[in-house]
Amino acid sequence: MAVRIAFFDTKSYDRESFDAINKDYNFDIRYYKERLSMATVPLAKGADVVCIFVNAECDAQVIDELVRNGVKLIALRCAGFNNVDLKAAEGRIRVTRVPAYSPHAVAEYAVALMLSLNRKIYRAVNRTRDGNFKLKGLLGFDMYGKTAGIIGMGRIAKELIRILHGFGMSIMAYDLYPDEDFARQYGVRMVQLDELYAGSDVISLHCPLTDGTKFLINKDSIAKMKKGVMIINTGRGKLIHTEDLIEGLRTKQVGSAGLDVYEEEKNYFYEDRSDKMIDDDVLARLLMMPNVVLTSHQAFFTKEALHNIAVSTLDSVREFAEGKPLTCEVR
Repeated sequence: MAVRIAFFDTKSYDRESFDAINKDYNFDIRYYKERLSMATVPLAKGADVVCIFVNAECDAQVIDELVRNGVKLIALRCAGFNNVDLKAAEGRIRVTRVPAYSPHAVAEYAVALMLSLNRKIYRAVNRTRDGNFKLKGLLGFDMYGKTAGIIGMGRIAKELIRILHGFGMSIMAYDLYPDEDFARQYGVRMVQLDELYAGSDVISLHCPLTDGTKFLINKDSIAKMKKGVMIINTGRGKLIHTEDLIEGLRTKQVGSAGLDVYEEEKNYFYEDRSDKMIDDDVLARLLMMPNVVLTSHQAFFTKEALHNIAVSTLDSVREFAEGKPLTCEVR
């Protein structure tokens, strides 16, 4: 009998990519539009595996229900796992993730945000569509010779460093477990956070969301930054305290921000809300700011990444079904 997967938070592109890859696995995938939560967990009854994404609610209560329903594996189709209560899952239900679906996709998107903000491309496009071809207000700066501060130096950050090195930027990085050989190869100076804050023209966040990194960017860290700094976040929304970021933008301590994530994104991102009023005042203020580019958690969204996500996720399910060690298990 085929392994049954309850697939939550399904979008059309998820189904297309997983159905194409599942021809080689022949799992019984049941797709649901709903996100996993206490309200939707009954949909997992009878499944061996649940497949979830970044905004699923997988706390201790949900895990208790999954176990009661006979689910034995939580397969995250993303890299982050901060939304899963690993303590509650330990010894009861196994957890896998996709550690590297496409470092290139996210790194390239981070650069796209930098260039869009720096050269005011989004404002220029809106102007020219209205017949306004003035250059006033569109002044940028050369990336060449500027300093980028990279927080976290995992696979995505390394791809970003390669790109920025090609731009001729000076690069500083902070990581708890730095790859010194890589740093030497690309001329990266490993520093502590305070030095990174003080010396960076652009700061890009690439660390996981943990208790230690939650609201890493806050009023205190912003005060230590170079005035007019550009902040890029393609990681997790709660790495930044959004109210403090808005205040930094208001006072011009922060010059601009490129955000592909938002700390309260689950009520908005991946859905069409264009016909509804945004009742999140913080999000509404961000969207009104001319020096903020905010997108809907799309940095990962390339054909290659979707293919890799499906392959890696279904590989984990097959390893589980065959009783093999789980290569991408979260411990």
